[in-house]
Amino acid sequence: MKLGLLECDHVADRFRAIAGDYRDMFPALFARHAPAVSFRNYDACNGELPASIDACDGYLCTGSRFSVYQELDWILELKGFVRRLAENDRPFIGICFGHQMLAEALGSRVAPAVTGWGVGVHPMEVVTREPWMQPATASIRLQYMHQDQVAYLPERGVPLGRTDHCPIAMFRVGASMLGIQAHPEFPAPYAEALLRDRRERIGNDRVEAALDGLGAPTDEAVVVSWIAHFLG
Repeated sequence: MKLGLLECDHVADRFRAIAGDYRDMFPALFARHAPAVSFRNYDACNGELPASIDACDGYLCTGSRFSVYQELDWILELKGFVRRLAENDRPFIGICFGHQMLAEALGSRVAPAVTGWGVGVHPMEVVTREPWMQPATASIRLQYMHQDQVAYLPERGVPLGRTDHCPIAMFRVGASMLGIQAHPEFPAPYAEALLRDRRERIGNDRVEAALDGLGAPTDEAVVVSWIAHFLG
């Protein structure tokens, strides 16, 4: 399967030596855990989108420093593209900003979380178990880095996972579109660099708590397996 990687941001130059850009992180992640998936890159945040929804077998939308409710041309164009995918039941996986993009493009609302930034490693409780969630488990631990979150599900949205800080941490729409608030692609050293860089914005106590937990094991292998099974 070839996924179009809809790049909604780029890793800052000063951090590229850690794990590259998003176009490096996602292929590396899938190469380890779902090698049958390959990627074609689209620089969405600079106005590049596929000419046709059929250009790839499906699409994966990355995280971003931007907010999906900003009235920027590229964000509005991406929302339209996601709506076309939904209208045609095309596969779509949204990660962090991409998760929020899926919700807002289909009629939900995204806003700053009342609980503040969600950062560090958190367990996500599975609230709806589905056959494609293989291996089956009641919870998974993943990296988080977000200030915004989905306020409520869009039409046809099915809740799949929650965390203490994020009630809608994973959901699907229909049989082909999946949103995941976490960052399975983030290696711990990159998460650490972001935490230290954003200390003033996030708050010192929250950053220190997240840094203390960075050594905890994470379940990116599980979530990549779920994505691969979801895509079929």
